[in-house]
Amino acid sequence: MARVKLEGVRKVYDDGTPFVAVERIDLDVTDGEFVVLVGPSGCGKTTTLRMIAGLESISAGSLSIGDRIVNDVPPKDRDIAMVFQSYALYPHMSVRENMAFALELRKLPHAEIESRVAHAADILDLGDLLARRPRQLSGGQRQRVAIGRAIVRQPQVFLFDEPLSNLDAKLRLETRRQIATLHHDLKATMIYVTHDQVEAMTMGDRIVVMNAGRVQQVDKPQVLYDRPRNLFVATFMGSPPMNLIDGRVVPAMTANPALTVGVRPEDVQPVAASRAAHTAMITARVSVVEPLGNEALVHARTTDFEFTARVAPDVVPTPGATLDFEVDLDKLHFFDPVSGDRVDV
Repeated sequence: MARVKLEGVRKVYDDGTPFVAVERIDLDVTDGEFVVLVGPSGCGKTTTLRMIAGLESISAGSLSIGDRIVNDVPPKDRDIAMVFQSYALYPHMSVRENMAFALELRKLPHAEIESRVAHAADILDLGDLLARRPRQLSGGQRQRVAIGRAIVRQPQVFLFDEPLSNLDAKLRLETRRQIATLHHDLKATMIYVTHDQVEAMTMGDRIVVMNAGRVQQVDKPQVLYDRPRNLFVATFMGSPPMNLIDGRVVPAMTANPALTVGVRPEDVQPVAASRAAHTAMITARVSVVEPLGNEALVHARTTDFEFTARVAPDVVPTPGATLDFEVDLDKLHFFDPVSGDRVDV
């Protein structure tokens, strides 16, 4: 496996009017690390992945895989394997033939091809499906075949471009676990693109949050959640997103006393019989309650703002009720409302 390093990497499309798709990314993916690129549509995450794969040219900067710079190296010579959102299986070939095809093109010995295919099939629980055609498989099985096709190549780096987007919720969960297990077993360098922050939080060793072509924050999942660097990260990472309230520093100690105050839904709770220490109280009218079985989301409104609380299922209020909520003051986040940057107060 190998280290992947991006230094000042840019991508500019120029069809008369230049458009910067990716702006100066610096990222060092260590050997064996699982890094997730996450962000909304159009943020530049897939373009970044495609530059690593060699499917997009690099406008500026340096990209290295292992100990060599690969800016001008063709995709086939980068020793990477890519799993796409579409399975891209050959419909006339069996599962075994699909997985073996790239190895046959490289003219590897038949025994080695069979060994690699059998090993990948065992890892992905495809042994009973090797004789089937893609049309005889479910979506999850097809995606596993696509992953198996990547495994047999034994590349230095695995690249995943939103591989679970076409699967239903149950299959997404199952395949997500399988990819995480695969990473653990292979100790492989993996770079994974998704727009789903839950996938990012549960799979990545580190997460790269992107927006509008720029990296917003690179950190471990829990650090991103606990200390978001700016308003974008604060509201993008977490479901439901962080509550934001316009605030003001009192007394005003600076020329700009305005602040945006953030609080996670789990840090807002209905007031108990005895209030916890270091909390503030908000009186609000409950507008909507979303029961989720193990918890409930309570959406409420004051005269000035709306917020969401994540509560236990046994304390669910009735829509329309006026209720006192307590906010854990030790869990507040503060941001500059103009720059959006985190402020420590």
